[in-house]
Amino acid sequence: MPSQLRDQEITREEPGQQALLDRTLDLMLITALRAWFTRPGAQIPAWYLTHSDFVVGPVLRLMHTNLAHPWTLDALAAKTGVSRTNLARRFTTLVGLPPMTYLRERRLAPAADLLREPGATSAAVASRVGFANAFALSTAFKKQHGVSPSDYRTRESHTGT
Repeated sequence: MPSQLRDQEITREEPGQQALLDRTLDLMLITALRAWFTRPGAQIPAWYLTHSDFVVGPVLRLMHTNLAHPWTLDALAAKTGVSRTNLARRFTTLVGLPPMTYLRERRLAPAADLLREPGATSAAVASRVGFANAFALSTAFKKQHGVSPSDYRTRESHTGT
């Protein structure tokens, strides 16, 4: 986007402005990180390198692009053309967590945000983020956060965060 058009769009208070601002911030952040990590002598963090890995990168993109998909280790391995064992070993080495643990934790972050929305049910949140049902979400959520989704929602509504 040419800078003059970008500057005009950023300052227009019309529908879609927040989405435009969010994407502009994303673009600026990604551009800054790429420049920082590709400079000579840079200490590149592991999470950045994982996205370039020929096995782990595509798996991360699959997970992030379609979080609610009922991914299995078999399905992810098949999509990347490697064995389950090789995928699990390489993913764990590079990411620091087994693939399905990473996916569960990745799903719990938006689940926590969604639970703050008025009227959100555990079943609806579970469906949106890829848990089989409200019980599966509740079990994983309680393990991660130490409270059930309903207790979390109550606590968050009282703290105002």
